[in-house]
Amino acid sequence: MFRELVRKKQQISNEECVRVLKEELRGVLSVQGDDGYPYGLPINHYYNEDDGCLYFHSGKTGHKIDAIRRNDKASFCVYDPGFRKEGAWALNIRSVIVFGRVEIIDDRETVYEISRRLSRKFTRDEAYIDSEIARSGPGTLMFRLVPEHMTGKLVNES
Repeated sequence: MFRELVRKKQQISNEECVRVLKEELRGVLSVQGDDGYPYGLPINHYYNEDDGCLYFHSGKTGHKIDAIRRNDKASFCVYDPGFRKEGAWALNIRSVIVFGRVEIIDDRETVYEISRRLSRKFTRDEAYIDSEIARSGPGTLMFRLVPEHMTGKLVNES
């Protein structure tokens, strides 16, 4: 059902894919938007090692939410900042693409707990996190991308 990577020598391990998903702050979530057009948007995420799912937060309405409610299939692409080998100009970039289905989470306790975990990627200021959740939590929608397929690769830009 899902395509294999064409350039297998560039493929990275599942463990390395997970590392990229855990460490990077943002990626691009792609869904089927209005009139069948692809809709990709930059979004921050939390990768949960306990269940292997990706979590995103959002407002309760908008293009993304409408698209997800119509079709739960999505892909999510993340890439690292890259590195240069000594003396080389070209970047070496690790990228990961996850294909899966999106589930909307209604349980408020789960929404708040995942919101805390996601927030800790940006700050360790627990008082700030608590105040943001108290202020924005009731209007927050949380959704999970349940992976069906994941691939990652290391590309040299030269």
